[in-house]
Amino acid sequence: MMYPLVLEMAVDGVPVTVTCRVLGFSKQAFYQWKRNPVSQRDWDDAHLTNAAWDAHQDDPAFGYRFIADELHQAGLTAGENRVWRLCSQQRLWSVFAKKRGLTRKAGPPVHDDLVERDFTATRPNQLWLTDITEHRTDEGKLYLCAIKDVYSNKIVGYSIDSRMKASLAVAAARNAISQRTIDGTILHSDRGSQFRSNAFVRVLKNNGITGSMGRVGACGDNAAMESFFALLQKNVLDRQRWTTREELRLAMVVWIERTYHRRRRQRRLGKLTPIEFETINVALKAA
Repeated sequence: MMYPLVLEMAVDGVPVTVTCRVLGFSKQAFYQWKRNPVSQRDWDDAHLTNAAWDAHQDDPAFGYRFIADELHQAGLTAGENRVWRLCSQQRLWSVFAKKRGLTRKAGPPVHDDLVERDFTATRPNQLWLTDITEHRTDEGKLYLCAIKDVYSNKIVGYSIDSRMKASLAVAAARNAISQRTIDGTILHSDRGSQFRSNAFVRVLKNNGITGSMGRVGACGDNAAMESFFALLQKNVLDRQRWTTREELRLAMVVWIERTYHRRRRQRRLGKLTPIEFETINVALKAA
């Protein structure tokens, strides 16, 4: 916007006509702006920018296309090109966007590391771990966010989606919260953007869960969670080529609920399944 410069030059004695000619616009355009310095489109852009900023803060994985979808859901009208322009001006880029010449680093932690690789628990719901895995189908990728209780190795909550957004982690957390009793629970994760998002942090805080985040570059920092994904990879994901997302989603759910929870005995649990281990030990402690 060059119009304010015309006013500054006029204060210094430079005629408006001369300044407008040098800057390449007409006097009529300048005086129209002077009568109404903030246009309706400027107001609309400001409101759209604020809404886009809020959407991006809730989920840093959102690029301009996802933000445009969120604005539409909120009842705001804006084309993708306009949203792209506003996001570019505010540098609202997806954390997964490729930027040449840059080495991407993990974002800053929103929680302290309360676990420090001590993956042990003496009771249910004392320590949960969470992470996200992905696998290809002929339709595209499918993402699984799972939450595991360290006490019994049971998967206490999970969510499956075609997009790796903060909503994936939020849905998994809500699934776990709906099925378990929160009792001084710590939820440990890596520094992925989904777990650093405002939406995910808000869910933990509102339900009395204490967040914990691992260190950068520590390959064994969430090894207990990665061991579950390795089993899933071996027993489900790599067993065949998956045609549809729905086919893979159903296979993952069946394996978790039927095989992993109820049939697969684990040596760490005294050769019991996660369901058996929790049932027996909770009953013993209550006796």
